[in-house]
Amino acid sequence: MSDVARLAGVSIKTVSRVVNDEPGVHVDTAERVLAAIERLGFRRNIGALNLRRGSSTGTIGLVLEDVANPFYSGLTRAAEEVARRFGRQVLTGSSDEDPARERELSLEFCARRVDGLIVVPAGARHGYLMPEIASGMPVVFVDRPPGDVVMDTVLVDNVEGAASAVAHLARHGHRRIAFLGDAPSIFTAGERLRGFREGCVAAGLRFDERLVTMGPPTADGVAAALRQVLDGPSPATALVTGNNRITVLALRALAGAPTRPALVGFDDFELADLLDPPVSVVALDPGVLGKAAAELLFARLDGDGSPPRRIVLPVRLVPRGSGEVGP
Repeated sequence: MSDVARLAGVSIKTVSRVVNDEPGVHVDTAERVLAAIERLGFRRNIGALNLRRGSSTGTIGLVLEDVANPFYSGLTRAAEEVARRFGRQVLTGSSDEDPARERELSLEFCARRVDGLIVVPAGARHGYLMPEIASGMPVVFVDRPPGDVVMDTVLVDNVEGAASAVAHLARHGHRRIAFLGDAPSIFTAGERLRGFREGCVAAGLRFDERLVTMGPPTADGVAAALRQVLDGPSPATALVTGNNRITVLALRALAGAPTRPALVGFDDFELADLLDPPVSVVALDPGVLGKAAAELLFARLDGDGSPPRRIVLPVRLVPRGSGEVGP
């Protein structure tokens, strides 16, 4: 600011009034200051300004599993749109499903004095956030609940979604339905397996553990799981895949196979409707999830002091072709 004041031939106080859009500065003087700012490339340190004033930093933190996953990209975009309405920016980081990384990111955002935090939990311990929560910073958990604190949480109906996939395949004559899920320690994976099991019971099917594989989705792991459930004397005739990454890996492993099982995937994904056959999915809109979490966070920032809320959003089955073939 001293450099700007010197170049414009004004006081530092005048520069401060111009950059903060305060009244009392002559138009010609303001134009000289703005010209000097442009020439010198001056930018305000908004963080320092807000800290000095003791006001909002104008940011919220968003801790995701993996920002490269299209599902979380959609969630992030929706949260950003809500934040923009409230004049905030979003700081984002990926935990890579690592509880230690989730904690590190969350505390880093807190150290940067974000106004609030949205977290997709990677672990089950969140007591580390209690000092921040006690100081008044709102925290919303999304997609998965926290393990050891009671806070605002926005989820989707994973159980009903998986059960509806089984019911849909059973209506098309399938009796041997396999489930390929993510690591069972992940809340959504466990809930979708529970929904698959309940769907089998509701459809009058025997739940067969040999038709279930759970684990982190890798190309080799999914290919091995498919061989396990599709080879042998009593193969599965249909699949329920537990998330979009597993669905894509399964489709790659099945490419070129002379026969393919019926398939319903959990989570929609880009181009699913253009494949041959188009992929039937249990769809949940990540944008709706992100919007609900962000709006709940900003309601807390606006003074909502009601007890912690648990919101469960519905899902819907989208039949496109892959799940509508008989055994």
